[in-house]
Amino acid sequence: MSEVLIQHRFQASRAGVSEVPTLFLLHGTGGNEDDLMFLRDYFGENYNYLSPRGQVLENGMPRFFKRLKEGVFDQEDLQFRTVQLRDFIINTASIYGFDKKKIIALGYSNGANIAGSLLLSGYREVTHAVLMHPMVPFIPKPRPVLHGKKVLITAGENDPIVSRENTRALETLLKECGAETTLSWHQSGHAMAQEELEQAVSFVHTL
Repeated sequence: MSEVLIQHRFQASRAGVSEVPTLFLLHGTGGNEDDLMFLRDYFGENYNYLSPRGQVLENGMPRFFKRLKEGVFDQEDLQFRTVQLRDFIINTASIYGFDKKKIIALGYSNGANIAGSLLLSGYREVTHAVLMHPMVPFIPKPRPVLHGKKVLITAGENDPIVSRENTRALETLLKECGAETTLSWHQSGHAMAQEELEQAVSFVHTL
């Protein structure tokens, strides 16, 4: 494992860094490490918040991995960036003192896709996940064992980027791997909706 220096933000819980879960916030295309920090106002102070910036630029916009075109991912780069992000979790856990076995990934769009890739790669660092408007990042062979992991997928019924078929395929794939997966639709497009934020808070608070 190499040291991974990624620009990020970390906000420690007032309840004690090592005792509480860490929300691993993963922004969408064009975002940065500040984009999802507003979620502290929703989830509260009993979590740590770790938010990295994607290391790939597409027309000047940060992303977590390269794509060949809309909806077609560069699989080689996806694999490399997934390993890199896993190393980042391990390294920052040693720096800040949070428990790397208590990670809840919360990703939106491109961030949800890299979170899904971490799950499907079988890395234990992601305990549970909230995936907002994700796609199937890749088909793992063999399937990882995800028993004990809980995943919430939120999706827009009118999403112009992610098809319903792709969303349902990801749900099926995660269930086949043993993850307890919930799929929640809302009447919106690809943008993050208030309804799904509220669903995410309810989901995380039950973990």
